[in-house]
Parts: sequence; structure tokens; C-alpha cells
Amino acid sequence: MHDLIPPKVRARLRNLHLTSKRAVGTHGIGMHSSRSRGAGLEFAQYRAYEPGDELRQIDWKLYARSDRFFVREAERESPLAIWLLLDATASMRQEDAARPGWSRLDAAKALSACVAELALRQGDRFGLIVLRGDGLRLLAPAAGARQRDRLLLELHNVSAQGAWPAAEQLRPLWERIGAGDLALMIGDGFDEDAVAIAERLASARREVLSLRIVTTEERDFPFRGGYRFRDPETGEELLGDGAALRDEFLGRFAAARKALDARLDASGIRHAEYVLDEELDLPLRRLFGARDAMEAS
Repeated sequence: MHDLIPPKVRARLRNLHLTSKRAVGTHGIGMHSSRSRGAGLEFAQYRAYEPGDELRQIDWKLYARSDRFFVREAERESPLAIWLLLDATASMRQEDAARPGWSRLDAAKALSACVAELALRQGDRFGLIVLRGDGLRLLAPAAGARQRDRLLLELHNVSAQGAWPAAEQLRPLWERIGAGDLALMIGDGFDEDAVAIAERLASARREVLSLRIVTTEERDFPFRGGYRFRDPETGEELLGDGAALRDEFLGRFAAARKALDARLDASGIRHAEYVLDEELDLPLRRLFGARDAMEAS
């Protein structure tokens, strides 16, 4: 697998820290101190084993009695748990003609890898939920280099397809994202179902962040002459002259971005935008409030 993080971006990540508005104090080398479920001393509950859980958390005596794997959870002080919610619907295949081979999904994977690298350095736990037409794929949060490698393998295998998952397929979101967790949604941002998920999580007092990925062609609309514009998810097509459509498109797109930002603000959701010709760490600096200017590329 090739490295998703360019060397210059990786170097700048050393000066960036993930932060949670709800976190106070410090924990180890991380930036947070919060109550969560994990491997500790004070027993809290059992739950079914899921891929990504540490084998040492399995209760082997209970397995001998039930022939099923259960994880023993306890209340403990733990690092922040970060969930990366990755939009892998068909619209994420979109890329710019000026930069073929760099799609929204490619950028989303690279941004996810950046966040995982920051979490690894801080000692935080991180996990992944991929959302696309055939449902959800989940990697439970864990810490350490092995978890980073598992996440990178998952990202390598992700392809974009279909529309947004059906409501009944979203149950793991409500069951697994805990009250002290941070959920970072990465996608094209305008899908109504995706926005509704962010709002529902926020209303349930989860900390939610949104990272919207925009193509340079959406930002600049550089088309000239006749074009056939096609929605990758619905298949709907629009024939028209690029120059004649430009002003109307840019006006409507700006209004849609403004309305979406206001909607996220109303739910207390921090958000940032990434355009495909920008440096990867720029939207992360916007999200996590870095004050230092980016070093020259």
C-alpha cells in the first residue's frame, strides 16, 4: 500500500493536535481526560466481541460457558475515542479534469489517515465507519500502531458506490458512538441523509465535526462550450453551455454552502471545507483551531 500522507504534510502534522471541546485536563501524552468504556478495574458490562477489539478483553470463562465471545468492559479513564465516518457513496468518485486520479474519495481516505496519525501520536483511540449503498463497514476504535495499520488496510479496500445507506442499516451509529466520543464526518457534505445523521448525533449530545470535500470545478466552474453534466448517484443528466450556466451555478452553490454552514452551526457542529487543490492539513487546522500559519510547501 502506498502512503496516503505526503511527506511534507506528515511533517506539518507534528505541530497539530486533535482537540475535543468536551475534554478537560490531560491524559498521558494525549490531550484529553474523559470517562469511557474499556479495559479497567471496575466492571461495567459485557458486550459481543467485534472485529478490532483487543483479544485480551475477551472473557474466556464466559466463552467456555456460552461458546460465544464477549468483551468485558469497565469504567476507566481513557483517551478520546474518535470515529471517522467516511462517505463512500457514488458521488465521492468525482474528480477534477485537471487532476485525474485524485477523487473526493482519495482525499477522504488521505484525510482519514491524517486524523489516525494524529490520534496515534496522542494515544487516542480511533475507529472507522464506511457508509455506502450496500450498508456500513465498521472498525471498532482502538489505539496503537496495529490499529493504524488495520485502518489503512480498510481504507485501501474502500471503493465508492451506490447512494446513502437505508435507515435500518444505520443502527450501529446510534449503538456504538458513545456520549464522550468524537465523530468526524468526511464526505461531499450535501447529502440530506448525511446532514440528518450529523444533526441526530449532535442532538444526542455527541460531539460531531463535519469535513466537506469540494472539487475545484465546483468552486470555479471553469467549463466552456457544451457539456453533459451527470449526477453519479441518480444518473440524472443536464445538457447545457458551460459559460451560460456558470453564474447561476456559482450563485446557487454559494447559497447552498451558506445554508448548510448555518444548519451545522445551529446544531453546534464544527465544520470545515477542503477543496481538492488544497494541502491536506489545511482543513484539519481549520477544524482543530490551529493558530500557526502553514509552513511553505
